[in-house]
Amino acid sequence: MTRGRCAVHGPATAGWLVVALCAAAGTYCLLRLRGAPGAGRGTAGGEALMGLGMAAMAVPAAVITPPRWVWLSYAAVFGVAALRTLGPARRSSHHLHHLVGMLAMVYMSVAMALLPGDAHSAHGDGDGGAGGTPLATGVLLIYYAGFVLWTGARLLPLQTVTAPDGGGPGLPGPAAGPVTGVATEVVTETETGVRADRPELALACRLSMGIAMLAMLLTL
Repeated sequence: MTRGRCAVHGPATAGWLVVALCAAAGTYCLLRLRGAPGAGRGTAGGEALMGLGMAAMAVPAAVITPPRWVWLSYAAVFGVAALRTLGPARRSSHHLHHLVGMLAMVYMSVAMALLPGDAHSAHGDGDGGAGGTPLATGVLLIYYAGFVLWTGARLLPLQTVTAPDGGGPGLPGPAAGPVTGVATEVVTETETGVRADRPELALACRLSMGIAMLAMLLTL
């Protein structure tokens, strides 16, 4: 990808990879809505909006170059979503991460909307100046780089810990199974037969969207 272009303006192959990654994550989050409990539905809905919105923004410029009003529409949608996340973000670090993501989407949308018309054309050809401000882009890059490393570490399995005689305080017994870096799946069935959320898959989706956000910010 060439600097000075949002991910939507990167080479077609890289752009489509980001589209596929975000679309897959967003679609899975939509499926989570069916079996999620009350509070979980809001979380899954917000992540679905992020994933599908990022997929739309990442479509290569060789396919379509959105007009300015489309970028302003993106900014409005994610601005409203950010306002709705303000309350929960005060009580939960997970919702705070959602708030950062929504604000990052607003920032990238506004940066692209403010580019002059000739700059948009230059971006489509692989040239043109950078959008956004270096300070804001740098802060978001640092945040998402840390998030990707932290989330990836949580997905790594840890060594099994057992005690010799059926386990001791704080240690699982031989039948307890391996200890992993993510929460154990709780398998339940709703009245419609939908299985409950799998935490490790939800975490993998957040990791995928974090990597995609890094790619988009790097090319802004």
